[in-house]
Amino acid sequence: MVPRGRPRDAGVEGRVLDAAMAEMRARGYDAISVDRVAERAGVAKTTIYRRWPSKAELVMAMIARLRGGVPFDPSDDPRHDLTELVTGIAATLEALPTTLVADLTAAAAREPRVGESVRALWAERHAAVTAVIAQAQTDGLLPGHADPRVVVDQLVGPLYYRLLITGEPIDPAYVRALVHSTLGPEQS
Repeated sequence: MVPRGRPRDAGVEGRVLDAAMAEMRARGYDAISVDRVAERAGVAKTTIYRRWPSKAELVMAMIARLRGGVPFDPSDDPRHDLTELVTGIAATLEALPTTLVADLTAAAAREPRVGESVRALWAERHAAVTAVIAQAQTDGLLPGHADPRVVVDQLVGPLYYRLLITGEPIDPAYVRALVHSTLGPEQS
C-alpha cells in the first residue's frame, strides 16, 4: 500500500521544539502561541496540532527534550554517577534563562497535565537514581537509614534554589561541594 499525502519531514519535530523553546524564552508559558511557533518553525499549525494537541503537550515535549539532554548511565561508582547526574542537571539549568526555568516550573504547578507529565518524565530517572543511592548505602557512602528519595531531593533541590532564589552560580565547584556535603568526603 502506498502512503497517501506528502512524506513526513523528519526534521519537523526538532524545528517545532526549537521554535517553541524560542517562544518560551521570548514570551513565557502564558503567552506562547502555536501560531507564532508554527511561523517560526516554518510549518502549518495543523502539523503542530497533529503531534501535540495542545500547548501543554507541546511544552511537555520540550521538557522531555531537556531531560533527555541529561544522560544518566549508572556505573559501579555511585559517587561518580551522582556527581555526573548533578553536573548534567546543573549545566542544563545554567544554559537556560532563569525566566524559562521559572515559567516551566510554574506551568507544571498550574497545569495539571504538564505537572503530571513532568513527574512521569522524572519517575524513571528517579528510580535509577535511587538505585544508585541504595548502592552508595551498600558501599558505606551513605548511612543505611537515609531515604534515597530524600537524598535525591538533597542533591537536586539546591540547584533550583540557587537558580531561582539566591541567583548564586551552580558551577562545577558547587556541584562537587554539594555531592561532598551529601555523601561525605571521598575515601582514599
